Amino acid sequence: MDTAIEVTGLVVRRGKKTVLDHFDCAVPRGSVTGLLGPSGSGKTTLMRTVVGVQVVAAGTVTVLGSPAGSPVLRSKIGYLTQAPSIYADLTVRENARYFASLYRLGRDAADNAVETVGLTGAANQLVADLSGGQRSRASLACAIVGRPELLVLDEPTVGQDPVLRDELWAHFRRMAADGTTVLVSSHVMDEANRCDRLLLIREGVLIADDTPAGVKKAAGSDDLDQAFLNLIRAHEKVAA
Repeated sequence: MDTAIEVTGLVVRRGKKTVLDHFDCAVPRGSVTGLLGPSGSGKTTLMRTVVGVQVVAAGTVTVLGSPAGSPVLRSKIGYLTQAPSIYADLTVRENARYFASLYRLGRDAADNAVETVGLTGAANQLVADLSGGQRSRASLACAIVGRPELLVLDEPTVGQDPVLRDELWAHFRRMAADGTTVLVSSHVMDEANRCDRLLLIREGVLIADDTPAGVKKAAGSDDLDQAFLNLIRAHEKVAA
């Protein structure tokens, strides 16, 4: 199976507002796929749908061969939200070891995850005493500790310094090389260039689905920032 995520005719509404409107996309297995778009465009809603925690009005979402939200997927998906999703009254190491135990993994797996996110020096600190960026990294350690088949990351590098961002992206690339599918949202264009494929969302509609090089070619610009602006303006003209 070459496709990790397949979304067909997805409609998500909140009240009277349609957040995703007959949305279609496919995410290849073993790829790093970037999800881009302005705030409120539907990125987080799409991610919530993929991990099976979003109520949908219509359409289908298939993840690793099963309907999104199926119990069989729980041990196969790692999910990092924008808000830290770990226990503030435990240390970084205790959190990682707790989540490792859920996958029946030992302490080495937990300690390796903590090292990967650059928190070895803070491993014995309570999460409550960490900075915002450190909490995000601790959450990431817990998301990757189970070696998921699919890793869904909502703005994983916000607030991180450039060196750590580079190290985290190197790890995402290694995970993809080992077969993990990575779906990651970002506002940072240099991160978009690190992806195998890009999904650009604007007001709940997919307006680009291509490689970074393909997006640039379609938009007639070698600069990814400008390419996205060109595509958004072209979409707005068609919509008008």
